[in-house]
Amino acid sequence: MIETPMATKTITNEQLANAITYTQYRDLIDALLAEGKTTGTNHSEEMVEYTRMNMHRMRRMEKNTVLHDDVIQVLLSVQTKMIWVVLTEAWCGDAAQNLPALVKIADASPLIELKLLMRDENPELMDQYLTNGGRSIPKLIALDANTMEVLGTWGPRPVPAQELVLEAKAKDMPFKEMAEQLHGWYAKDKSNTLQVELRELISQWSELTAPAELNVARCS
Repeated sequence: MIETPMATKTITNEQLANAITYTQYRDLIDALLAEGKTTGTNHSEEMVEYTRMNMHRMRRMEKNTVLHDDVIQVLLSVQTKMIWVVLTEAWCGDAAQNLPALVKIADASPLIELKLLMRDENPELMDQYLTNGGRSIPKLIALDANTMEVLGTWGPRPVPAQELVLEAKAKDMPFKEMAEQLHGWYAKDKSNTLQVELRELISQWSELTAPAELNVARCS
């Protein structure tokens, strides 16, 4: 879901120091599953099974996500380093569907560094980025690496997927049925909508971080 930019400093150096890479995240999940656990504090059989399914989803998305040419072109226009912090959890289906594409997009630019934080280990940070009052994830927070100011956010899911969820909740649809529809949408979309939304946001964020002389040149 596209969010409007904001200019506020909300992520601490300590939080960034505790953030992990996507590779470390995948390794962490593998290690926890080997112990019959997942991230967070709820290690019920249901949550562990969600996590196992999500590992399959992530592997599929890692394999099948192909970046659009126009997304790559926008990434090449990035002039200033950004840090993307994503709040996530291993048991979250939306995180599994979106995170691999976010990682591929970030990896395509040498000036974008992506870091992951666990939602339940960072409640104060999460509570600054609620969606309709809920701690919905994944939540991407884009930072200007030079100033550590927040440029904007994305999440927890692309707009059509968010609309699907809201409509299902309005109808009091059972969770299982809603989840089947949602993951069916993800399977058909293949990260295309996410890429369109991120392309627009990256363009906005690049404008916010562009050197002053470039902004003057555009206005002349």
